[in-house]
Amino acid sequence: MKIGLYGGGDFCDNVEIDEHILELCNSESPSITFIPAGSYESELDFIDLIMAYKKIGFKRFIHLPVDHEFDRTLKEEALQSDVIHLGGGNTFYFLKHLKESGMFEELIDYVENGGILTGLSAGAIITTPNIMTASFPPWDRDDNDDDVTDFKAMNIIDFEFFPHYRKSKRYDDELKRHSIFSRFPIYACPDGSGLVVTDEEIVVHGECYIFEKGQKYKL
Repeated sequence: MKIGLYGGGDFCDNVEIDEHILELCNSESPSITFIPAGSYESELDFIDLIMAYKKIGFKRFIHLPVDHEFDRTLKEEALQSDVIHLGGGNTFYFLKHLKESGMFEELIDYVENGGILTGLSAGAIITTPNIMTASFPPWDRDDNDDDVTDFKAMNIIDFEFFPHYRKSKRYDDELKRHSIFSRFPIYACPDGSGLVVTDEEIVVHGECYIFEKGQKYKL
């Protein structure tokens, strides 16, 4: 298992994590596929990704939105990439279209077969057991305009992930409250921080806090 979880921020904020992901690639000409949370204006994010990842050594780039039809050849090429990156956006919308497009199961198989899957914000949440962390706090949550009722996510990693974390009492209170009822610990990362998870270890880049059974710990 090789997973990269980004708490948020722009590409320039996450170079340290990106370089760690590059180290995991066993390729002289590493490739990356970008799957945005939604196709609207995703070409701009794709251009930013190309500019950032070219600087550290990636050579080939694929853009694969899943909220409209794509051909089989493009999908097969994407699944041959060294890295697949799930973008940030609305978690409910993203999960819905990953499942409807068939890419949800394909990505789980991709990881099981040794592929490197990374995600920023919504994309990171989708790698976890469920997307509950997209539904709170009330002042900073994703709108569920698509009325998604099945919150089950990929369950590749065994904890929940809370992006865009801010060190404040009201965020901590919400996370502690949710952690009391959750079956899983919650790992919270601010923008510019994240985790690289493999079968051997969890490496923290920047800051990460664990909320479990109503308590808060620094990882």
